[in-house]
Amino acid sequence: MSQAQLAGPDLSDSYVSLIESGKRTPTPVVARLLAERLGCTTEFLLHGIEPRQRIDTELGLRHAELELQHGDPAVAAERFTEIVKAADEDNAMLTAHARLGRARALEAQGRLGQAVEAFERLRKEAAAHPERLADLPLTVALSRCYQRAGDRLRARDLACKALEQAEQMSITQGEIAIDLAAALVVARGDREGQSAELAFVKKVLDVAGVPEIVDRSGEIHALWQASSAAAAGDDSALAVRLADDAVNAGRQERLALQLARTAMHWARLESAPLSEAERLSAAAAHTFASATGREREHGESLIVRARVKVRAGDIALAGKLAGEALDLLPDAPGTAAAEANLVLATAALSLHGDPATHLGRARALLADRDRQVFGSDRPAARCWRELGDLYGQVGDRAQQTAAYRKALESAGVRSMMAGLTVDATLSH
Repeated sequence: MSQAQLAGPDLSDSYVSLIESGKRTPTPVVARLLAERLGCTTEFLLHGIEPRQRIDTELGLRHAELELQHGDPAVAAERFTEIVKAADEDNAMLTAHARLGRARALEAQGRLGQAVEAFERLRKEAAAHPERLADLPLTVALSRCYQRAGDRLRARDLACKALEQAEQMSITQGEIAIDLAAALVVARGDREGQSAELAFVKKVLDVAGVPEIVDRSGEIHALWQASSAAAAGDDSALAVRLADDAVNAGRQERLALQLARTAMHWARLESAPLSEAERLSAAAAHTFASATGREREHGESLIVRARVKVRAGDIALAGKLAGEALDLLPDAPGTAAAEANLVLATAALSLHGDPATHLGRARALLADRDRQVFGSDRPAARCWRELGDLYGQVGDRAQQTAAYRKALESAGVRSMMAGLTVDATLSH
């Protein structure tokens, strides 16, 4: 059919040409007219996909999202990948959303290199086709991935770029703002002082707070099963509606956990006002305690609370909280268990007890981490430095020197230490 035949008596040949080249979007009336002449549905003409096929793809995306949030991220990645393979370029928006879901599933599995590659490709697509994908959430996700991978400079640079975008659009509430606040406070690390990043984080926390978590896991899985049953009965529209309800039911918990993480990192900052640090650390600990399967984060939040109590001079309670944290962190990765022992050693010193046992355990835990982590490890560097300070307080100069040397090595300055004596290293 020629353009003139398709145009008929109602449209001009040039208008049809502009529509075909993508320079004009047909109105609903024109779209129906063209679809009738072409012998297809309006849905297929506009989206390159038949209504049933489109709703089935939408359902696949919802079920993959539920698998990502409440099931197995590896299975979610497979389901998102199947959708990408089944779709085609005529259905570009759904395909882009499936690729975004796969990138998030890779991140959830800890496959950070692949996740970064996937998010970077999606950012390029968002720049070329902003109607398919939004750049801001992708930038935040990339910052999060680079932070977890240890590239703190790149993470902070991306977080600051995302902040510029958010401030231009006055975004301070909602899911994007909460995710950005979490990325900013983590990417900032132990840097102190006022900044635009911390001002944004504070604004988000002031507006959203750290809400209570209501366990809706039973409701979510019931809706998920009902959606699957509706899909099996060929009632795709109902299946999508039920899946949407399940996804939305889990959203509140996800945002509450993200806010709790942000509050925990905020309370850790020495520059945070003491009363505010106490309030936010207590709220974060309460949130993690009420969430299912969050023992590690609950333990970490108790350590932050314990450090805040040390600042407040409540040493006895600090020691109690650190002890409770150790009960939750028997085999946890990272420096959390070492930090708990450091707090207990501090409490022992302040209360005229013997800190030797806790100092020895902290040293052993940090040494074990050194064997597992290669390259710069700033959390370990901070712990080694604190351990050195504590050994200095008990007068053990040899262990103090060794701990400070380990702090320098963990901070990535091994090459700078070549040829230096122990005393010279300490003096610097």
